[in-house]
Amino acid sequence: MKKMPLFSKSHKNPAEIVKILKDNMAILEKQDKKTDKASEEVSKSLQAMKEILCGTNDKEPPTEAVAQLAQELYNSGLLVTLIADLQLIDFEGKKDVTQIFNNILRRQIGTRSPTVEYISAHPHILFMLLRGYEAPQIALRCGIMLRECIRHEPLAKIILFSNQFRDFFKYVELSTFDIASDAFATFKDLLTRHKVLVADFLEQNYDTIFEDYEKLLQSENYVTKRQSLKLLGELILDRHNFAIMTKYISKPENLKLMMNLLRDKSPNIQFEAFHVFKVFVASPHKTQPIVEILLKNQPKLIEFLSSFQKERTDDEQFSDEKNYLIKQIRDLKRAAP
Repeated sequence: MKKMPLFSKSHKNPAEIVKILKDNMAILEKQDKKTDKASEEVSKSLQAMKEILCGTNDKEPPTEAVAQLAQELYNSGLLVTLIADLQLIDFEGKKDVTQIFNNILRRQIGTRSPTVEYISAHPHILFMLLRGYEAPQIALRCGIMLRECIRHEPLAKIILFSNQFRDFFKYVELSTFDIASDAFATFKDLLTRHKVLVADFLEQNYDTIFEDYEKLLQSENYVTKRQSLKLLGELILDRHNFAIMTKYISKPENLKLMMNLLRDKSPNIQFEAFHVFKVFVASPHKTQPIVEILLKNQPKLIEFLSSFQKERTDDEQFSDEKNYLIKQIRDLKRAAP
């Protein structure tokens, strides 16, 4: 039996595909007359690359070819070029780049993830993806690739501890709804996926993060405000973030903000604020300033909570929590002088 060659004449090998793609991306970058032909070549090469990585309907991807392609992508710097020039590639091509990037990122050799190692050594790839939120035609594609990166703790860590992390506070407030929502999904993923890493990050950067976060809780944008409140509730109720929760509920300005949000015009925002407010009241270790505020507003709070969202009759847990809070507030006593 004659051994079949890995690549037939009509199928180019990974090195050829990468070279053609790189040459044609360079033509696209120049933005002159020849771009139509180059655009076509880019599409064809991306298709060929996708076939090697994902296989076809009847064939599994050949391991040897996948390894060769990955190596070529790293060595030639093409992986960086595809992200840097994503907006020059047509619609279908952008989808292909996303698929190729995510596929190669998941690739493992034993316990190693070579692409994670490559991106760790070239972290500007992550920041190019993050900046993608500023370009509407690639924002959602960059979001998909960024969330795939965040699944890997070493890459999530690079983003969290970078100066660029704070750009999320700007992106989740963008006026284009689907881009702002996508940015929020990435932001949430980053703050909830790797619990121990995030707790460490929040403890080290508490003041700057929560200063920015407070602006989101007072956003003019209803969706941002509601999502941020919900995420805050999730973060402070997570046992990994016990130190963060303790710090957060010790500060009187945070309690005042939640009491204001309990009276927001939106019932949904009131409801999310309630879930943060209850942590202040239920805590057995309230700081003196917190006790003072609750005592000062004691009769008002009891009256307010007694009629708060009465229409939620089918939510037993909510009724129980409300009654518990009323009892806690009623039993509060001033410290003996």
